[in-house]
Amino acid sequence: MREEPVERTRLGPRGRVLAMTAAAAVVLGVLAVAALDRPPDSGSGVGGPVAVTESAPTIAESPDAGATHTVEPSEEAAQPTPTWEGPTVPPIDDSLARGVASAPVTIVEFGDFKCVNCGRFAREIEPELRRRYIDTGVVRLFWRDFPAQGRQSMRAAIAGRAAARQGKFWAFHDAVYADQSGGLGEEKLRSLAARIGLDMAAFDADRRDPALREAVEQDFAFGAQLGMPGTPGFLINGTFFFGAQPLSEFVKQIEKARHE
Repeated sequence: MREEPVERTRLGPRGRVLAMTAAAAVVLGVLAVAALDRPPDSGSGVGGPVAVTESAPTIAESPDAGATHTVEPSEEAAQPTPTWEGPTVPPIDDSLARGVASAPVTIVEFGDFKCVNCGRFAREIEPELRRRYIDTGVVRLFWRDFPAQGRQSMRAAIAGRAAARQGKFWAFHDAVYADQSGGLGEEKLRSLAARIGLDMAAFDADRRDPALREAVEQDFAFGAQLGMPGTPGFLINGTFFFGAQPLSEFVKQIEKARHE
């Protein structure tokens, strides 16, 4: 595979404003993402600022003497409760993930179906990552929508969510990126949906469901708050990684993450 220099699609003014206004939340947001696929007792070692609340001693009245005294908290209550601070993490949709839940490395991709470099990643890099890491249980890949290129991007993202309701998000994803010519108008979206065997009545109905638009908008706002400058953008175990970089760079970051 020929390795090419990094390229990325940049946001318009709206996206840049969102990203800049939330720059202070970047580090904490990354920590939240890094913790997504790890159970609380996994000992992942994710560090960073957390708000810790501890139970304080309480004052109780003795029914016999009428005196007050300090009641010591129970051992369980005395344990600190860690809480992540930062942008609210949108719900995870497992139908938008590839790989096993036990994978030690998580890659979160923020993508746009109109993005040329996202298409390049999908066609040239992701298949090799699947062969080496995803299908072998090392990496779990999550998709998050970042429709930064306007109305068609948003419509395509919603269409992808509708396909996910029929268990065919990745089939839709692959079909879109297989041929990015001709735009992503209504005719093209329905043609792709029919090609991958979707129930067209359900597909059309689901695309009108406000919940799908809301889910896409939550992903976009989350990426902007983290400071995503454009697409494709990635978080590899919570560490930023931008652009359709050469396969060797992805391998380097994955190997580093799996051995940390």
